[in-house]
Amino acid sequence: MRADRTKASGARGRALRIALISGLVPLSLTLVQCGQSPSPTTLAASSQANVQVVAKSSPQTANQQVASGDTFDDRFPAPQFKERFPSPSESFLQRQMSDFSPKRAVQQRPEPAPYKVASLAPQVPYQRPPRQDLTTLVSMKSSAFPYFGNNPASDAPFLNISKGDRRGHRSFSGRVFWQDETYNDSRVLVHVPEHFDVRKPGVIVVFFHGNGATLERDVRDRQLVPQQITDSGANAVLLAPQMAVDAADSSAGKFWQPGGLKRFMEESASHLAQLTGDPNSARAFANMPIVIVGYSGGFLPTAWSLEVGGISDRVRGVVLLDAVYGEMDKFASWIESHRSGFFVSSYTHYTARRDRELMSMLRQKGIGVSEDMDGPLRPGSVVFVETGEGITHRDYVNRAWTQYPLKDVLVKMSATPALALTRVAATSSSASSR
Repeated sequence: MRADRTKASGARGRALRIALISGLVPLSLTLVQCGQSPSPTTLAASSQANVQVVAKSSPQTANQQVASGDTFDDRFPAPQFKERFPSPSESFLQRQMSDFSPKRAVQQRPEPAPYKVASLAPQVPYQRPPRQDLTTLVSMKSSAFPYFGNNPASDAPFLNISKGDRRGHRSFSGRVFWQDETYNDSRVLVHVPEHFDVRKPGVIVVFFHGNGATLERDVRDRQLVPQQITDSGANAVLLAPQMAVDAADSSAGKFWQPGGLKRFMEESASHLAQLTGDPNSARAFANMPIVIVGYSGGFLPTAWSLEVGGISDRVRGVVLLDAVYGEMDKFASWIESHRSGFFVSSYTHYTARRDRELMSMLRQKGIGVSEDMDGPLRPGSVVFVETGEGITHRDYVNRAWTQYPLKDVLVKMSATPALALTRVAATSSSASSR
């Protein structure tokens, strides 16, 4: 019995060990799988197996499980079209095929850096951009009009007629010009070429236009006076006061008065300094030589400026363009007493008689006279040039003994150092492009 009892207990021990081993092996396999996510294939197979098992065990339970959405497709649904391509109302940027086509590169100017970068390469020094010609209208108190003084020819008030509140001037021809229409413009046409340099010797050209003219329509656009000054290349600026506005009248206005030209030049010096951007240059303009150009009816303010203007010594030259209609004694007096300057008078048959009379007066004073413009202008030069047929009085500022006579005078003047005028540029090419 003891032996049987021993055998029975050993058998039970072996059975117990086998049972434990059988239980531990599956458990160990299960523990190995811990922490690893199953693959989709495994999940799908497991899902299908569970469904089959449930279906075998209980058809009713299987139907409930499938209906509950426990399939792989239900748990991991395929992405829908709307999820891959959001609607336009959503924030995702919609693109067309054209958005992906090659684009032409657009070159943009780089923004200037707020700092300087050191470089061993040679750097081009900064150059100030070139200036442009400056042509403008400036109102001056010392300009010819308005004028409320006397007419020195009659010593009577210049405004010698009235109608109600209006005052006017009855001209020599008997025509009446009203002060508010004809003698009320105080503007001056000012022209400064782009090449002008106030630090170099220069000249101020004072231009007295003829009858029936305005500064913009005639002096600037038709007679091309500013352009002639620029094209000459001379270091010169222009002052052209408005005389009687678009009227057949040669009245000199404030230039009749003693010191009239002096006051005009003093006021213009400050304006020129402001226009050129250098207030300190006013002194240079106040001492700069003057060339007076009188065309047609402009002879009258020219003659009186030479006679009573107060600064005749600053006048380096006088140019009359078909303009000797009178006042020969004033011109002869200035020529005789200012041998350091030059005098040029070009004329048509309209003024031929008076020009010849003036030549005779000068020869009687022992002053030599030339009758052509072929030679250079020198201090003391006195030149009379008669122009032939086909040269019209109206176009005389543009065409006299040559095309653009004012330009020709300045070029000849620039070639004479004794006249203290520097020619700073040869601007024929730049002028043609202007």
